[in-house]
Parts: sequence; C-alpha cells; structure tokens
Amino acid sequence: MKKKQFKAESKRLLDLMINSIYTNKEIFLRELISNASDAIDKLYYRSLTDRKVKLNRDDFYIKIDIDKDKNTLTVSDNGCGMSMEELEENLGTIAQSGTLLFKEENKKKDVDIIGQFGVGFYSAFMVSDKIEVISKKYGEDKAYIWESEGASGYTIEETKKDEYGTSVVLHLKKDDDNEKYSRYLDTFTVEGLVKKYSDYIKYPIKMDIEHEELKEGSKDEYEMHIHEETVNSMIPLWKRNKKEVKEEDYDRFYMDKFYDYEKPLRVIHSNVEGQCSYNALLFIPGRVPFDFYTKEYEKGLELYSNGVLIMEKCSSLLPDYFSFVKGLVDTPDVSLNISREMLQQDRQVNIIAKSIETKIKKELESMLEEAREDYEKFFKTFGIQLKFGIYNGYGAHKDTLKDLVMFYSSTEKKLVTFKEYVSRMKEGQDKIYYACGESVDKIDLLPQVELVKDKEYEILYLTEYVDEFALQVLMEYDKKPFANISSEKLDLETVEEKEELKKNNEENKEMFELMKEAVKDEVKDIRFTRRLKNHPVCLTSEGQVSIEMEKVINSMPTDEKVKAETILEINENHPIVEKLKDLYHNNKEELKKYTKILYSQARLIEGLPIDNPTEISNLICEIISNK
Repeated sequence: MKKKQFKAESKRLLDLMINSIYTNKEIFLRELISNASDAIDKLYYRSLTDRKVKLNRDDFYIKIDIDKDKNTLTVSDNGCGMSMEELEENLGTIAQSGTLLFKEENKKKDVDIIGQFGVGFYSAFMVSDKIEVISKKYGEDKAYIWESEGASGYTIEETKKDEYGTSVVLHLKKDDDNEKYSRYLDTFTVEGLVKKYSDYIKYPIKMDIEHEELKEGSKDEYEMHIHEETVNSMIPLWKRNKKEVKEEDYDRFYMDKFYDYEKPLRVIHSNVEGQCSYNALLFIPGRVPFDFYTKEYEKGLELYSNGVLIMEKCSSLLPDYFSFVKGLVDTPDVSLNISREMLQQDRQVNIIAKSIETKIKKELESMLEEAREDYEKFFKTFGIQLKFGIYNGYGAHKDTLKDLVMFYSSTEKKLVTFKEYVSRMKEGQDKIYYACGESVDKIDLLPQVELVKDKEYEILYLTEYVDEFALQVLMEYDKKPFANISSEKLDLETVEEKEELKKNNEENKEMFELMKEAVKDEVKDIRFTRRLKNHPVCLTSEGQVSIEMEKVINSMPTDEKVKAETILEINENHPIVEKLKDLYHNNKEELKKYTKILYSQARLIEGLPIDNPTEISNLICEIISNK
C-alpha cells in the first residue's frame, strides 16, 4: 500500500512536538494509557445513551503486554476503536484530537475526558522507531492497521482483529549511549511507571506479573508463575467524599506517599468548582524534612489532570513561604500535554495557586485559634519560613503573614503573636519593644532589658537571624511601630530626665572625646545613659543596621562586610562614673585603659568579637595588680 504523508507538514514539526513539549521520555506510557482511557470513556458514554450498546463499566480495561523476543511494548484497550477514516483523521494529522472533538460535541453534558491537545500519541516516537496501531471500531466488522516509522509518513490497511478496541504496538529503539530503551521491557519498570503517572486512571490497567511460587507437592522447590494483575489503584483518595474518608486514611496516604514516619499536623481536603475547578489534598507536616533547609530541597505539589500525573513538583502552585506543604492538585482545566515551561505561565495554574495559598493561610489561622499546641509545634519547625516570607520580595506578602508569626515574650515566657502583644499593651504605650540575641536566656541578660522590664513593658525576643529583617520590613503592627531596645532612639525617659541627661553629657563632653581616642573609630559616640539599671555599660546602634544585623550579615560567606554605627553608653548612676571622672582629671592614660576594657565588656555582652583579646586581658591584669 502506498505510504501517505502527514498532513501537518514535516519531520521538523514532529520533532518539535516530541522534543519541545516533552522533556521526559518515560511519559510516553502515560500518554498512551490516557488515550486508551479516553477511548473507553467514549464507548462507556455511548452505552449510557444508546440501548443497543449493552456494556457495563466492569467490562472495560486496559492491558499492557511486553514481548522481549519481538522487542515490543503493547498498550491495548477495549474502548470505542477507530474506523479507517478515523485513523486517517486522528493519526494522519499531528495535533488532531478526536477526544477534543468529542468534548466539543458533548460540551453541555458532564463528560470527563483526559486528552485535549492531540499530540500525546506521538510522544511514543521518543522510544520507538516503528509504531503499529491496530483498531476495530465497536459495532463494525473490519479492523485496520496504521503503521509509521516517523516523519516519513504512514500506511493504513485492512487487518484482522477479533475484539473491538485499539492496540498500540511500539517497536522499541535499540539502546544507545544516552538511553536504555530496553528498560521499557522490564515488568517492574513498566509497573512502576503506571503507578507513578497513571495510578488513578478509573479503569483497571492489567499486566502479566511473574511470581515465584512453591512448586505443587514440594516443600522447598519453587517455580515461576504468571498471573494477570491490576496494577493501578483507580480511585484517588482526593476524589472521595470527605465524609467517607477517615483520619487514618489520610495519615496512611501521607506517610506512604511522602515517605514520612510521622502523621501530618493538618490535612486540607478541598473540592473547588467555579472559574477553575480542582481537587486538592494538602498536608502540613509534623516535622521538618531532612533536606528542607538544603539547596537540594524542591518545593511544589504534584499536579494531576483528571487523575493523571503531569508534574511531580509543580513549584508554581506554592509560594516559597508555604514550601513546607506537601500534597497534590487534580484539575481538568490544565492540558495533559503541556511542558514545564508553558505550565509556569498557565493562567489556570495561577488561579489555583492563589486559591491554595488562601486555603493554607486559613488552615494555619484555624490551627492557631483552635489548637495552639499544634500551631506552636508547627511554628517551631517552619516559622522561620514565614518570617522569611515577610522579608522576601520587599514585604510584598507581609500582610498575608504578619498574623501567623510568633516570638517569645518576656512576660508570657512563651510564643506570642503581634495581636496578643498589642492586646495587653500598657496604657500610653505606643511602641512594640523587641530585643535580639542568640537565645532567650542570653537576651534576658542584656543590660538594656532590665530597665524596660522594670517599667513593665513587654519585650519580644528575636532569636533567629531573619527576625529583625522581617520586623524592619513590617515597620509597624496595628499602627504601633517596632522599637529595638538596643537602639539609641528607645526614648523611655521623661522630658525632664532627657534635659538632665543632655546637660550631664555636655558637661563631660571633653572626657568622652578623650575616651573615644582610646577606641579610635570603633564607636560613633560615647555618652551617659539612663537606659541601664544595674549594669555599667552597653552598646546601642544608630541607623538602619543594628548590632544584631551586623552579626547576621557578617556571618554570611561573602566578601561584603557591614558595621553598625555603635554608641558606647555608660550608666549615669553606676559607681564606675566617679572613677572615670577621677581618672580624667588625674590620670588620662589610665582612663584610656579603662575605656578599652569597658568597650570590650560591652561588645562581649552583645556577642561581638574582641579584636585584641590579649591586650584586654593584660590591661585587666594590670589594673587588678595596681589596686
């Protein structure tokens, strides 16, 4: 029979279909199974509307056969089949979809069909150098075989086939240095691909599976037996009615699918219909994945189209600050035949992503309100991700996340939200006070904390590197600005106290200038303060970069280093003041030594390094020995 040419122009077009739309060869099996499922759907739908078609849903199946001797892999179905004209129309034109036409003809009816784009079949050429399609249309006597070796064209001729339906026979390519095509003749590999991509096809997918069994009449002799088995699950958990699913069903599904030994803290099971329809099954883990904070971790949800997996990690479905969420989305509104690059820009995916973000936020808010212990467990594990979400993108998502973040409280001795802090602010208090440090215990020992506590103001303890960056992006909460107790703008004194302090500093200006010479350019200024109660000295910062931010930025593996503008503040009411004044009048060189020691003390309290610890150690010993 004369070979026909593809209507859609050339080898270049076929190559484009295969190489641009599909980036993973193994998905060819997914495409063929989806086509088989569609063929069955069409016949099943006809059985519901045509009394002459006497078929039950249980009669339908898909069969996968492997023939190692012939080097073939065959996917068969007992669906509607195709006539010669339909083979010509559907397979002779690249990107022609009989399924899409069927959907358009029945668009007013509830018809659940997978394929829409019409190029999936041709993905089989990625793994085969010859394809045979043997088909017999239901209700007709004649069968036909469509045969092609690629872009060179195809032939269609009459053949014999006992049963209606379609069989797609792939003559696999020979192995080369880049690809081992023979792996698609391995039963275990093919079964794994079915479970990975097509586990939730609603018809049974059958394969002949070989098992070792005890030989009849023997106690220790085994022999191989082949049994036809259904290898797909068929009914997805996420498509079942929520009222019919038990908590243990969700837990088992999560732990098995996402390889976790601990059940999830929360499950979000939703079925959305409207502008974009989808089913989602999302899980908030109870513990952090071992690779979560490594560059190897890949965020994203599994994306299905009518139960068929089209992407294992669809990152577009989750914002970075919710990257800890695991789960899947199944939607009929995304084409099965779509590349990863096209998917990132897909409008329907973006609509679903926004909806999912809202649902996750509401679930977290519900957990915070109704199950505080669970939420605190979650926050200790993933809270840093939410704080980073506030800081990232110049605060674009701060309003979404500000009510979800928590910090340790100086009065509550536990994690609290901004809302809780503001609800119990003292009358007349107009700022939210916070302090930074490596741990709650270390912050509690900061000299600046003592006086703020003494005035009965609550302090939020910021212990993680991203905390202060997040607060600087927020700037305020409920119109209450954030105030670092280590900032020179703390402003806890009365007007009268400020005037007295200013006068005292002016009177000792020359002494401070001399003391600054001892530490050179290390501090912007030296002055007396009333922010301290019992401690002699502290460091405060001025400007956008705080002391804690200096530590964080300089600990990063970059060549760029920053330095906070620091001020050495001396407790106006501490006995050390009289000693300093005495030295200023009687022993200026000794005053410089005291200044170096006091400055080093202040740096140590803040967790900052000392440039020359040996010098400071010798100075301390010298002062002690002179007494």
